[in-house]
This record gives sequence, C-alpha cells and structure tokens, in this order.
Amino acid sequence: MKSSNCIFIFLMLLGYAPAKKQMVIVWQPSHQTNTGKDFNEALVSNAIAEAAMATKPQFKEYKVWSLGRKDLHDADSGSNTKIAHTTEVIDGKMSGYAWELQQANRHNPDIFIALHNNGGTNRHAVWGYVHYGDEYEALNRGLAAQLTAALATATSLENRGVLLDSTTGRNDYRCASTGKLAFYSLDEHVNKAPIRILLEIGDNAASHDFLKDPANQKKMGEAIKTALAKWLQQNIFKTAAVPDGQ
Repeated sequence: MKSSNCIFIFLMLLGYAPAKKQMVIVWQPSHQTNTGKDFNEALVSNAIAEAAMATKPQFKEYKVWSLGRKDLHDADSGSNTKIAHTTEVIDGKMSGYAWELQQANRHNPDIFIALHNNGGTNRHAVWGYVHYGDEYEALNRGLAAQLTAALATATSLENRGVLLDSTTGRNDYRCASTGKLAFYSLDEHVNKAPIRILLEIGDNAASHDFLKDPANQKKMGEAIKTALAKWLQQNIFKTAAVPDGQ
C-alpha cells in the first residue's frame, strides 16, 4: 500500500523530526566474474558497494549479491539484459539476478543502486542508467546525474551522463508496460524501489588498472554515498510524494 511516510523520513535526515522508519537503501553489485581479461567485475563492484555502505551517513542498508550460490543459475555470470540470465528458470533454479531482486524487495527499499563495470567501450568513463517510462523518471535521472558527476569529480573518469535502459540495443528483456528493451533490475514490475539506478563504472579494458586499485574502489564508494546523501537533502520536498518501497 502506498504511504506518505517519506516526508517524515526526509525530515529525519535533516534533523527536524524523529523517525519511525529509516531510509532503506539496497546495493546490488555485479556478480559477473567472466567479463574482461584478468578482471573480476564482481569483486570490483562489491568493493565499491562495501565502501559506499561504510561511508557516513549510514542509512538502513542492505547488499544483495548472489555470487557463489549453487542453488541458482548464472550466479557468477550472465547479463542483466537477457531473458536467459534473468527470468528463465533452468533445471528448477532461478537466476542469480532473480534471487537478488527477490531479496531486495523483501527489504522494501526506497532507493536501489546497481553497480557494474562496462566493457568494449574503450572509454575510461562512467555512465548512469534509468528505466524508460518510469513514473519517477525525473527523480531517477536527477540522482543518476549527481552520482555520475560525483564519480567523475572524485576520479579521472569521464562523465558520459545518464541514459535510458532501452537504448543499449544488446538486450532482449522487455518491460511489460512499455514493450521497450529494459534492464531487468530496473524494471518496475520486478523491483519495488521507487528510485532505481544502475551505474556502469569504468571499462574493464580502458580502466583495468584503475578499477582494480583498492584505493580507487574506496574513493568511488565514498563519492557515491556522499552524492546520494546530498541528493536526498536537496530533494526533500520533491520526494515527499514518492511512496515507500512496497
């Protein structure tokens, strides 16, 4: 059921009122281990997520990560954009992505942030993705823009801006509402969080050494969290109308 508790939550963040409910953030680092040469996207993305979660201010935060689970298919590989790697059930097993979203929804998140590393772009850059046709597309775009800008400012990454998940052209998963190509983790039919962002951070070839550096991973996580907290403060009234995660 939709709730009007968000204004109470954002007032709490600014110190104006005690809160009965904390802001719930879910982090989804990539579980892919088969992208790039001498590169583990899962470990890099997870390190960035862990650094973000450790950075103040700390909310009610959870990480959903299927890496290593034997009861799932594609828990260490697969694409967030392919039916075969997301919605398909193989040998009675759900996918790593499906399990992660199932876990995320159990936490009733207000904000969901997926972290990945790009490949084949030949660009040392950062990209933000939001879901096409989303009810809160403007808010999602605003947060994604601030996160990509923060990452570019804190590092040597080029800011490539915010794109729609329907524009990549390499996926076959589609949103049931729009019929457009989509990222599974950002689809409103899959993900209950009203604010849903996917970041592609660096390129596994062009940014190879940069991404594997623990100091850079920590710096990027801190930059994401600081920008997220700033965005929450700036959007206190705009987000008051957004329902809590259901």
